[in-house]
This record gives sequence, C-alpha cells and structure tokens, in this order.
Amino acid sequence: MNNNEFSKLKNSIAIKCSIKIILYSIIVIVIFAIMIDGIYNDELANELANTNIYFYRWCVQNKTLLMGIIYLIIFISISFLVIRNSNKNMVEIIVAMDKIMKNPEQDVKLSNELIILENRLNKIRVNILTSKNKAKEEVQKRNDLLMYIAHDLKTPLTSVIGYLNLLEEENQISKNTQEKYINIALKKSLRLEELINQFFEITRYNLQEIPIIKNKIDLSILLDQLLDEFYPMLQEKNLKYIINKPKQIDFLGDGDKLARAFGNIIKNAINYSYESTDIEINVEQNEDVIKLKFRNKGDKIPDYKLDKLFEKFYRVDEARTATTGGTGLGLAITKQIIELHNGSISVKNDDDFIEFSVAFNK
Repeated sequence: MNNNEFSKLKNSIAIKCSIKIILYSIIVIVIFAIMIDGIYNDELANELANTNIYFYRWCVQNKTLLMGIIYLIIFISISFLVIRNSNKNMVEIIVAMDKIMKNPEQDVKLSNELIILENRLNKIRVNILTSKNKAKEEVQKRNDLLMYIAHDLKTPLTSVIGYLNLLEEENQISKNTQEKYINIALKKSLRLEELINQFFEITRYNLQEIPIIKNKIDLSILLDQLLDEFYPMLQEKNLKYIINKPKQIDFLGDGDKLARAFGNIIKNAINYSYESTDIEINVEQNEDVIKLKFRNKGDKIPDYKLDKLFEKFYRVDEARTATTGGTGLGLAITKQIIELHNGSISVKNDDDFIEFSVAFNK
C-alpha cells in the first residue's frame, strides 16, 4: 500500500469515528435531556428533595455545572465505545494477516469500511502464494537435476573403470584395440569432468553472489581467446564462426566473469546450431555503448520460451538429457554477470536465426 492509499484509509477511519462520536453523543444527550427535563423532572426533583434537601439545593444551584459534567461523561463513554469498536478493525486486520501466513490459498474478507485494505491484502496473499510456488518449483527442478546428474555420473565412470580393467587384464591386446579403449576412456573421463562441473555449478549458484573484480580489459582479445578454446566443439559439428569487431575494445570489467558469460552464449549457439552452418559475432562500439550480437542458425524457439531462457534451471528442450544438454543455469548466470557490469541481454528469433544481444554502457 502506497502512502496515498494509506493516508486515505487512515483519514477515512478517523472521519467515520469522529462522525459516530458526535452523532451518538448528540442523540444520547438529547434523549437524556428530554427524559430529565421533560418526563422525569418533577419525580426526580421530589425524590432527591425527600432524600437529601441540602444535596437537592446544591444540584439546583449548580445545574449548569452538573449537566455539563453529565454530558462530558456521556461524550467520553461514547468515545470509548466507538474507539473500542474501531479497534476491532485492527484485530480483524491482524487475524487476516495471520490467515495469509498460514493459508495463503484462502481469500481475505474484511469489513466494508476496510475494502481498500482487503484488496491490498489479497494482492499480498497472491504474491506470497506465487513466490512460494515458484520457490517450490525451483527447489524441485534443482533436486531433479541433481538426481539426474548423480545418476548420469555412474554411466561414464562405469565405462572408464570397465575399459581400464580390460586394458589391465588382457595380456595380449592389439595396439589398435588399446588406442580404441584409451580413446573411449578419455572421452568418458571428459564427460565425467563436465558432469562434475555442472554439479558444482548447481550447488554453488544460490549459495553466493557472483563477485565482480573490475579491471581494464580488451574485449576483442577476450573474444579471440574464447573462440580458440571452442575450436574442438566447432569442429565436431563442422561449424565456422564469422566475427566482425574493432581491433581493440577497451572496457572496465571482470575478464574471468565476462569470459564465462560470453562462453555460455557461444556454447549455447554451438549446441543449438545446425551442422555445417556459421555462427556470427558482431561487435560495435561508440562513445557511450558497446553492443555485441551472437547469431546462429537453428530451430526456431517459440516466443513463450524466449521469455524464460534466462530463468535458472530452464532448458529450451526438456527432452534433452544430461548427455546433450546443460543444467539450465548457463544463461541465468550470464544475465547476472552482464547486469553486474551495468549491461543488458536479450534474445530474439530472426527467421532461422537465433540472436543474443548484449549491450554495455561505458
């Protein structure tokens, strides 16, 4: 609830209480005056005179003062009753808040005079419910991924142990067979390393903020180094890269973290590119902004999935197994790193091309 809404609600309650106090006081005082002066005047006077003549005379002499005291008592009593009744609103609000914490699925119902607050509390209730469901989904996704990776760790490890045992146990084995077994064991070992890295990435993601240590770096050199590292992956799918960039791009940032961010984008482009196609990288810079665009040719991503690409643990193709896909954290981490550098990242489909755009303000 913003300040204006809170002020309106507070003023509304105060005005209603004041009106009730004044109105009820006038009604009671009028009724009291009619009863005393009009109906029971003589009877009360005679009764009081017979009981104590001195007190009767004092009352007659100080009638104005006595009536003022009586009216004040009436006013204070009515004020107390109205204020106590208004406190029921506070109790009602507290009870409603307790219900929201215990059972956010149930709608909040308040008195008519608290309708503004009722609407606001229901919005809070929906937000709490949404946050809880989202947190449960994220925990479930992370647990599922951990379970899948833990299960998939056994497969390459079993293969490595099996082929190494064969090499150890077989006395007479051809050189070609040895090379074959060693090659398979090496590939399985590399896959095992990748799965372990994914495992650490998942367990570490929410445990700490990504620290950024900024230094003056050259983004042009950084991109060249990254593309050299990805050369074996490019060769596997017969992919080529086309890069257009200035010779030097000075930037104040964390080179290791930016390498990780750009590496995730490039790796994503490789994984989702058609074979024998090109990956395009275009870099532009001016006095205020540095823009990078990564384009690859691959299957079109539905629009409703584009909005979720940067959510943690989200994978475009849910059918992709741990042997072909990642953890669903790469692009989420990429976005976080870029935003920590006061940048932004977006993605779009352009015909058969998928394009990631990154922009940094200098």
